[in-house]
Amino acid sequence: MKMVFLGPPGAGKGTIAALAKDYYGIPHISTGDLFRSNIKNETALGLQVKSILASGGLVPDSVTIEMVRNRIAEPDCEKGFILDGFPRTIPQADALAEMTGLDAVVDFQISTEAVVARLSGRRMCPSTGRIYHILFNPPKVEGKDDETGEDLIQRDDDKEEAIKHRLEVYTAQTEPLIKYYTDKGLIKGVDASVAPDKVFENLKKALA
Repeated sequence: MKMVFLGPPGAGKGTIAALAKDYYGIPHISTGDLFRSNIKNETALGLQVKSILASGGLVPDSVTIEMVRNRIAEPDCEKGFILDGFPRTIPQADALAEMTGLDAVVDFQISTEAVVARLSGRRMCPSTGRIYHILFNPPKVEGKDDETGEDLIQRDDDKEEAIKHRLEVYTAQTEPLIKYYTDKGLIKGVDASVAPDKVFENLKKALA
């Protein structure tokens, strides 16, 4: 099963991908993780990305595409994969189509209001990176990490204005992909506004 997960920030793609990779026995490939592993392993592409990011530049499509090409050629992708964070644009989707066919493109559907409520409620422990949510996963003591007792923080990109900006970028860049894949008959819409176990059930039904 070769899949692409589309959906705005806060749609829960990572959570569902963790369940789906075990259920279908295929790797979850997130572009963020790809960048980090290439940088950590000091691959030629990783060193290139490191210098681009250090100078404040944007990683060009060609580098991202090459990383994805290398990753999906690895043996654990023979049965399929879940791509999360790629493609983000039509040129990236065209490049992916040249590399491999897809079985499904899952569009995780959720309203802007629900995304803002989800993301603006997130709190993080600075030293461990552990994530809480003031409504859905609160700490035992308000504002404190369960294990270290540190004050929890709200990341800048989880503040309402930043979230709205991220959603605008997503809409401008990635929504054209929904039409692109709808025209190819690959889109499967999944309601992402419900609890993760229900979203996963919806996903399995959509793919059956």
